[in-house]
Amino acid sequence: MQVATNQVTPAMGAPMVYAYLAIPVGIGLMFIRTIQNTYEDIKAMTIKAILAAILITAALSCPLVIFDNLSATLLLFGYFILLIIMGIPIAFCLGIATLATTIGTQTIPLDYFAQAAFSGIDSFPIMAIPFFVAAGIIMGGGSLLRRLLNLGNELVGFFPGGLALVTILTCMFFAAISGSGPATVAAIGTMMIPEMRKQGYSPAFAAAVVATAGSIGVIIPPSNPFVIYGVVGSQSIGRLFMAGIVPGVLIGLGLMVLAYRTSKKNGWKGSRDKIDLKAVARTAWEAKLALLVPVIILGGIYGGIMTPTEAAAISVTYGLGIGVFVYKDLKFKDIYNCLVEAGVTTSVIIMLMAMATIFGRYITMERIPETVAAFVLSISTNKIVVLLLINIFLLFVGMVMECLAAIIILTPILLPMVIQLGVDPIQFGVIMVVNLAIGFVTPPVGVNLFVASGIAKLRIEDIAAKAVPIVMAMIFVLLLVTYVPSISLWLPSLLK
Repeated sequence: MQVATNQVTPAMGAPMVYAYLAIPVGIGLMFIRTIQNTYEDIKAMTIKAILAAILITAALSCPLVIFDNLSATLLLFGYFILLIIMGIPIAFCLGIATLATTIGTQTIPLDYFAQAAFSGIDSFPIMAIPFFVAAGIIMGGGSLLRRLLNLGNELVGFFPGGLALVTILTCMFFAAISGSGPATVAAIGTMMIPEMRKQGYSPAFAAAVVATAGSIGVIIPPSNPFVIYGVVGSQSIGRLFMAGIVPGVLIGLGLMVLAYRTSKKNGWKGSRDKIDLKAVARTAWEAKLALLVPVIILGGIYGGIMTPTEAAAISVTYGLGIGVFVYKDLKFKDIYNCLVEAGVTTSVIIMLMAMATIFGRYITMERIPETVAAFVLSISTNKIVVLLLINIFLLFVGMVMECLAAIIILTPILLPMVIQLGVDPIQFGVIMVVNLAIGFVTPPVGVNLFVASGIAKLRIEDIAAKAVPIVMAMIFVLLLVTYVPSISLWLPSLLK
């Protein structure tokens, strides 16, 4: 179809046929990798384990064979919850639950399953995600990140707890490049956690600071969750990016205040006595190419020069150009490793989106959003109370579900209800993303905690205990974002 119609991208006029080639080629590569992994798993399994797997699969299939006229809602959520408890990856939980429901109820043709999965990723804005992922990995792998750390050190390193403050400030800088919480933790934590330990900081506190500050990566633009929310909720991604700036900065400042107080209490001093303005100017000049990244991305989007997807692609090109030709610290092997890591990360997200889309279609067909809205509004029609209930619910969801999957599944359920209460959909997008960002540092599925744990070689429980006061500060900012709409909506209002 793309060859016949010769469609092009909205702003730059690039042929869309190349974009669509990514789907059959990418899914084909993912299929090959799945076969490879399955083969390796089977080789490592005992005969007893293989038989157990076959019996469990047969047991899961029994309801579809034995019973007729089962409730689609019961099948959908029953299989989904059971598979999550079993520890199945979330994308497969969504896909298997939907496929089982399709087979068990026969309410839709099986062909629709594949069509809905394809349409879930057949979206130009979604293409921004692999580019932002690649940009974050490429820029985090070179000296660009080190220059940001140096700038942060000159700006706040003289305060008590200087290294902790540098970590948080650099996470805020890097958030404007990577768009990913775990990527921010991995890039900055690898450098800063060992350094903080050398300077006498508590290892658990150092890991907790990096884990919580890394969650800012999904709030300050560019942000992959905002891209997903914009696609699912039919909202402007550019306006969502603008809406995330002030909340992200507020969370960063809140974390810095807590880190300062904790460091002062424990006697963790800064690297020097006072700020050196000449050194600040010098390090800012050295980091200028890194600081230009958010200017290029956001300036290009809001200036109407490029779409978010095209801005993401340009950020990858920019990162490669800086690393290869300017700083000259990216070799061919480094580029290859970065692209492999970006490809693997993106494949997980794309599979998740495809499966979550068909899961969400079933939710809509079963009129679950209307049922949930009626139930919540039967408890109270007061906007303050309803938003509080939604926040509690989203905080719980963030503890047990991956951020992007939660957005895809819950946006069609919750967004119509809050619009009915008069909440701006852009503000609600920020509320949802901030809630789920807190989920990055709350067990049992706190991804940032796992990344920080792997870097610091500490138990999750030790890091989580130190993160509790910091999480409370994030919840305080969440309440401000929820009940003071201007915090989210002031900057987007300037675009009108």
